[in-house]
Amino acid sequence: MAATRADLPRGELFSEALMRQVRERFLGIERDHHGRERLYFDNAGGSFRLKAAVERFAQVDAIPDNAERIHETAVELQAMQARGADDLRTILNATGGSVYPSLTASGAMFDMVRAVAENVPGTNMVTTALEHPSAFDAMRLYAERLGRELRVARSNPVTGGVDVDAIVGLIDEHTCVLNVIHASNISGAKLDMAAIVRHAREIKPDLYILVDAVQHAPHGVIDLQQTPVDGINLAPYKFFGCRGSGFAWMSERAAALPHHKLAGKKPGHWELGSSAPWQFAVLTEIVDYVGWLGGHFNDATDATDRRARFVAGIERIELHERALLATLLDGTAQTPGLRALDGVQVFLDHEDLTQRDLILGIGFDGLDCTQAVVEYGKRGVTVYERVASSIYSKRMLESFGLEGTVRVSPLHCHTLGEMERFLKVTQEIATAL
Repeated sequence: MAATRADLPRGELFSEALMRQVRERFLGIERDHHGRERLYFDNAGGSFRLKAAVERFAQVDAIPDNAERIHETAVELQAMQARGADDLRTILNATGGSVYPSLTASGAMFDMVRAVAENVPGTNMVTTALEHPSAFDAMRLYAERLGRELRVARSNPVTGGVDVDAIVGLIDEHTCVLNVIHASNISGAKLDMAAIVRHAREIKPDLYILVDAVQHAPHGVIDLQQTPVDGINLAPYKFFGCRGSGFAWMSERAAALPHHKLAGKKPGHWELGSSAPWQFAVLTEIVDYVGWLGGHFNDATDATDRRARFVAGIERIELHERALLATLLDGTAQTPGLRALDGVQVFLDHEDLTQRDLILGIGFDGLDCTQAVVEYGKRGVTVYERVASSIYSKRMLESFGLEGTVRVSPLHCHTLGEMERFLKVTQEIATAL
């Protein structure tokens, strides 16, 4: 049987042999596009790309044929799109519904919020303080436009997430939509989606629920059979794929709500204009890769089951990344961890690593986070400053009482040795203050 997060609360690293194979499948892990050596720890802003995804993008986008034709190449492109749509359902464990490819996951979120807010009765809309602006601002925009109350669940500064009770306590029979993030892109804290959905629907069984899964999708299992929602989005460029593509899945009732579409299209159709088959082809490459990884561990499940192989792969990614997180926090025999470094603070440092994706925020005594990012850059390390002056960070940081943080976000293709290298660089910066 595949190991579970309960079995391994501090995770489990890939074997050295598998690690070599994993790294061979990605671009730019050790050097940037100019050939300069670097340690890239900003995967939450845009992840390493699969070689197969980039190659497939170029192959498919080079085909000039329109998929809405009857000739052989058009039929081939139609099959490619159908497979990619099925693979989105594989990632989510969804059945039926509608697949909506868009330019960005943010755009898809705005569209979903609009469709629900404008067409579902209610006097209030519920979201959380930790939402990405594409979700929070869409909710605020339509609440103001439609004269509805926007209720915002507070964050928990201990866990770095939002408590279930804080969310469901705001829901009543007059709530028309709940919009909630799957995991924070500030702290990495995972929200208890199963409990949120269950309790929300106990209060209002027909409540429309939308989920932002952009941050969480590359790091953990999503199962809409266990957490049935009406809309959910993800971004391939943060999931080993290509930029310029977003995907959403919607339940049949959500997809049928009035929305922008050509009059002759089916009620649940959301695409406008000619499709881009490469978007679907790249998604298939992502699922192929995760399934390949899962095939190294999934000896208890039918090897022909695509969803089972995908789940096994994501579970092993989660375990490897948890082991990397534990290393960053507590160090190794060769170097102390962030928790032990003088002059370094680990923000929102919740002990239960099973409830966290591989993101953490740190700060330095006597050095603001923007300058800290500059110091890392001088040493060949790429991280990201989350500051209260940024529209992408202000609301979330203020909810935690923070002015800023250095966000550190490695990926499963990183090694234990690279965590040690990062810790040594961090110690060097802290010692120089």
